[in-house]
Amino acid sequence: MPTLERLKAFIARVEALDHVGAIEDFYHADATMQENLSAIRTGIEALVAGERAALKRMGGAPVSTCRAFAVNGDTVFINWTFGMATGKVLNEIAVQTWRGDRIAAERFYYDPAQMQG
Repeated sequence: MPTLERLKAFIARVEALDHVGAIEDFYHADATMQENLSAIRTGIEALVAGERAALKRMGGAPVSTCRAFAVNGDTVFINWTFGMATGKVLNEIAVQTWRGDRIAAERFYYDPAQMQG
């Protein structure tokens, strides 16, 4: 279970637009990540590569804001908004499973239609 200080440090890192650094410093080496119902990515190298590819598609790190979070034991829920350079805003819920002070698994829930049009 993460401490409140550790969780807030993770959120601050993402809000500082250091998405790759947050993965490198806050995820387990064997962590998994999944976008909605897409294939699960496994391992820190795959997570970093996936994040770099996403940032490239977006034209850089989006303005990242934590709207709210909740902790229930080892499970953390974060409501993020990501402001894109295109003017679009992605609102998502991240559900994380922490093992100790690092994230072991994360799944993102959002409506892909937010990014269309």
